[in-house]
Amino acid sequence: MRKQPTMTAVAILSASFYLFQALPVQAQTYKADDIVKHFQPAVPQTNATRGLCIGTEADCNKAGHVVKPAAVAAFDLVVRFKYNSDVLEPDARVNLDEFAKALKAPQLASSSFVVEGHTDAAGSPSYNLNLSERRAQAVVRYLSERGVDTAKLDARGYGQNKPVAADPFSGDNRRVETRLKSE
Repeated sequence: MRKQPTMTAVAILSASFYLFQALPVQAQTYKADDIVKHFQPAVPQTNATRGLCIGTEADCNKAGHVVKPAAVAAFDLVVRFKYNSDVLEPDARVNLDEFAKALKAPQLASSSFVVEGHTDAAGSPSYNLNLSERRAQAVVRYLSERGVDTAKLDARGYGQNKPVAADPFSGDNRRVETRLKSE
């Protein structure tokens, strides 16, 4: 007779766990100002000096004469996709509207961006590559509809090759990121 209350408790805990897992995770939203601040070019130091180093690259590096620009990290737009889909979700549209505003800001007027599409590991590599390209194109198309010059955007698909989650099948890997184009 004691097994029934135990089984009931296990059933309730299991159901609670699955209901909790099914709840949507609220996506992070961004404002155009945050995006502009992330990508805007660094202000040059007014007290920096200029110099010329004659020697090997290693000699100049040791002497502190080589200044390399800092790479700007990717900006994850929180553009997530449902399984096997390249359709933009409502929360993704909110972030993309802000991203469009940021790209039209004067501080980013001369900047170009790579729009990188990604997938999880479900499906064949060739299918996932195509799907990731479609996801990147969906973002570029949406931004274009919001007045962003598509010449500033380079859509690329990486398929399942660059997961962000340890589990290659995680939905977190179904995403689009943007990077400041440095080429």
